Amino acid sequence: MNARTEPQLLGRISNRHLDALEEEAIFILREVAGAFERPTLLFSGGKDSLVMLKCAEKAFGAGRIPFPLLMIDTGHNFREVTDFRDARAKELGAELVVRSVEDSMRRGTVRLAHPGESRNVHQSVTLLEAIEEFRFDALIGGARRDEEKARAKERIFSHRDSFGQWQPKAQRPELWTLFNTRLQPGEHFRVFPISNWTELDVWQYIERENIALPSIYYAHQREVVERRGLLVPVTPLTPPKEGEQVVTRTVRFRTVGDITCTCPVASVAANAADVVTETLTVEVSERGATRMDDKTSEASMEKRKKDGYF
Repeated sequence: MNARTEPQLLGRISNRHLDALEEEAIFILREVAGAFERPTLLFSGGKDSLVMLKCAEKAFGAGRIPFPLLMIDTGHNFREVTDFRDARAKELGAELVVRSVEDSMRRGTVRLAHPGESRNVHQSVTLLEAIEEFRFDALIGGARRDEEKARAKERIFSHRDSFGQWQPKAQRPELWTLFNTRLQPGEHFRVFPISNWTELDVWQYIERENIALPSIYYAHQREVVERRGLLVPVTPLTPPKEGEQVVTRTVRFRTVGDITCTCPVASVAANAADVVTETLTVEVSERGATRMDDKTSEASMEKRKKDGYF
């Protein structure tokens, strides 16, 4: 991946479609605010949630977002991202609710198979506990259909039963812009206003709106090892295995998440315009190129979503 090999591509890319995508996202955000009593916006400090936050600012006005921001923290997130999350929420004057997988572990509702197990999958438990604690009836997320096959099946207004589970064969039809938001006690919705966006759309929007991101989204030097076709960052949580060679590479993160399952890609893209050019040439989705937890099976994401995952 080399963002500087085809700079002429930028001059030929139109971003007129971003107005329609933004308008759709703003419409959905306003629908959520009008239809539900206790919505929340899932906010990790990642690029998709920051795009969502920008759309929310446009939907309701800067400093007037009418619902709290919710973060489910594994305790193993990149410091650059959590620091940026806190700073952005403070800048907006928004209420930030953080619930930790470590708290669930202390309560005994999450039990790791072994100390080195990734906590990423266990976020579902902590999320459902937060939903019960605050009685959230709608959770706004930044998932997109182009990320992964299971996400491609998702409706924009995705119904969850009283156990927080998703039933892909029992989804409600969405004709035109009519959404069925009726709920029974204990049920809730996951709502995805940027579901129809692609990774390229997100980066074009970031460039157009000059949205600030955590620094690890852009090229930087990092020690990594090659493992299962991925570049695994060398950290105290992900040390090199016996026989692996540690090398320093120029990389960036296409998506951010739990350190134990999120990998960077080789890149020299130093800004959003570079990333737009680079994204035009990629052939693997961002999750396929960067997430170790999605490589466990073809149905790993769908199984987790049925259990309450984002």
